[in-house]
Amino acid sequence: MSQDETRRVGILHYSAAPVVGGVESVIQTHARLFVEAGCRTTVLAGRGEQAALPPGAELVHISRLDSGHPQILALSQELEQGNVPQGFDEMVNQLVEDLLPALRARDLVIVHNVFTKHFNLPLTAALFRLLQESSLTRCVAWCHDITWTSPNSRSKVHPGYPWDLLRTYHPEMTYVTVSGHRQQELADLLGCEPERIRVIYNGVNPEELFALSDVGLALIDRLDLWESDLNLLMPVRVTQAKNIELALQVAAALKARGIRPKLIVTGPPDPHDRMNMEYFRSLVSLRRQLDIVGEMRFVYESGPSDQPFLVDMSLVGEIMRVSDALFMPSHREGFGMPILEAGLVGIPVFCADTIPAAQEIGGADVVRFSPEADPGEIAGLILKWAEESPVLRLRRRVRQRLTWQTIFRSQILPLLE
Repeated sequence: MSQDETRRVGILHYSAAPVVGGVESVIQTHARLFVEAGCRTTVLAGRGEQAALPPGAELVHISRLDSGHPQILALSQELEQGNVPQGFDEMVNQLVEDLLPALRARDLVIVHNVFTKHFNLPLTAALFRLLQESSLTRCVAWCHDITWTSPNSRSKVHPGYPWDLLRTYHPEMTYVTVSGHRQQELADLLGCEPERIRVIYNGVNPEELFALSDVGLALIDRLDLWESDLNLLMPVRVTQAKNIELALQVAAALKARGIRPKLIVTGPPDPHDRMNMEYFRSLVSLRRQLDIVGEMRFVYESGPSDQPFLVDMSLVGEIMRVSDALFMPSHREGFGMPILEAGLVGIPVFCADTIPAAQEIGGADVVRFSPEADPGEIAGLILKWAEESPVLRLRRRVRQRLTWQTIFRSQILPLLE
């Protein structure tokens, strides 16, 4: 059993899935990632359903956490008018009793928005009391929104207790905001140095955006397409007509210029054709000579086992959606269907000027070169486009740094340490 398999993580908010909202979406992803990391993960919420949470996550339903709970609503209406209602302290006591057994012995508790939003001030006060009594340790205040600085909700808080809790810095707590702007805003409000507040951006789930199957996601992970600077796709079979040796030389030229490329050939060689297999083996040897074993991958050899891996068109489509450009240096093509597919997916095309689809359909909208061109010149064409494309620059930044998996591994999981 690994160390993280015994870690107990709590995630607290007013509501959880299937309630639809930005914070609820973030909680859903955090819960899934903690479960996948082997942590015992519990979501504490006033509204939510166990069946809607990621498999392996547990829901602890505490109705008074809900900002829409009838008693909480009644108290909030009075508080928004600047009055502390008679039942406030009693509600705080009840919430402390509700929370104490659920939060005890947690290695980490992430509290979303409760320390900076006014929606359930008895809950905010109860959490502060648990902190002061050391009944709540290793607490993270994850601050998406801030009432005291919001033009829309600033009028709903007033000087004094309990509203001042929303602008009170607690030294035993880790503060997280979702942007540098929020970091400075919160630091000014709490009267602390910005460096005491971590910035952890929201991320994206590429498997959802790219509509990746489990098999496709596993293959893309094995090909390591998330970390590279430039993903070039060759959706072709391994034949001499495809001029794959030129593609390898271009990949080597890109690497020599400080780029981390990934060149992917999706099609297999023909194992029953001796000449074809000799060509494949020559490419494997050339790849080694050019020192691009990590930069150039045949899908054929990238399966979950040592057996040859063959993919259908749907999997090729998944790889194409994750690729940055189509690359086809073929000596000859009967038509060149991948050019149309790349056009529909919306990735640029770099191809030989001998391909009918490139000449007659692609025209000036594809980058063409001679299949006999110098590899360095072709690499220069690709780099010029890459350096000038804001779409690629943003795409690469998000792919490398802002997927939820990357953010979780580098910034969220270390909160346990």
